[in-house]
Amino acid sequence: MSLLQKQLKLDLGESEAIVLANSIDADLIIIDERKARRIAKDIGLNATGTLGILVEAKQHGLVKELKPLLDKLIKDEIRIIKKLYQDILGQ
Repeated sequence: MSLLQKQLKLDLGESEAIVLANSIDADLIIIDERKARRIAKDIGLNATGTLGILVEAKQHGLVKELKPLLDKLIKDEIRIIKKLYQDILGQ
């Protein structure tokens, strides 16, 4: 377990992704865990999650509808809180 992982109580993959993104001065890190995204943003990284990518794709006309994609994620056991689900569909 890395020092960052111990200190922040993140999964190994999340902590390593943050360290790597920071070390290579990445333009964006895509990470789904809310706590990990907040930590990434706190150290100056531009961070988003899968849902943010889907919303951005919709805004750019790359995706026609978000509901089928969100429903598929939920079916595949990706947890999306009801309010966030509703907020995304309300955009």
